[in-house]
Amino acid sequence: MTFPLRIAVYGPESTGKTTLARRLAAHFSAPLVEEYAREFWDARGGITAADIPGIAREQWRREDAAAAECHLVRDKLPGEGKWLVCDTEALTTVLWSDLLYGSTPEDIRQESERRARDYALYLLLDIDVPFAPDPQRCFPDEAGRRRCRDIWHGALESRGLPYVWIRGDWAARERDAIAAVKARLARGET
Repeated sequence: MTFPLRIAVYGPESTGKTTLARRLAAHFSAPLVEEYAREFWDARGGITAADIPGIAREQWRREDAAAAECHLVRDKLPGEGKWLVCDTEALTTVLWSDLLYGSTPEDIRQESERRARDYALYLLLDIDVPFAPDPQRCFPDEAGRRRCRDIWHGALESRGLPYVWIRGDWAARERDAIAAVKARLARGET
């Protein structure tokens, strides 16, 4: 694992990922890479299968740019430039594409698989919070939410990726996520 350590706030829809990612970035004074798919949807009113490659590549570009900025300040300021917080990541693009459109372009799948190993820690948010309606959300019912949770969890497990479950009310989620990130950061590059 190399610096900056990438922390992925990860999980199905309506679990508080964006709020938690912003709070973690603020707490740790770390750069935040926002979710580009949400921005794309807001600008265009929807996403199609044909949009997936462009969305994936733009997310990666933004994340890599933030990582490059971390390298510029890494040796100048104590504590800064050591990590960044990602409000989504490469694997999520593939999971949504497969779930909604039945497939993912092979080049996007392969690059996502490669990039999935770049994250020092995945914070897997559970569905134990109320669903918040939003035009971008697809699975408001309990069965759909459980299915998505199981897909996201299975993706981490099957790849042997490092993760910590984040559960409970909003305060517990923030507290546990901060503790998990501190524990991971304490291990550094190992």
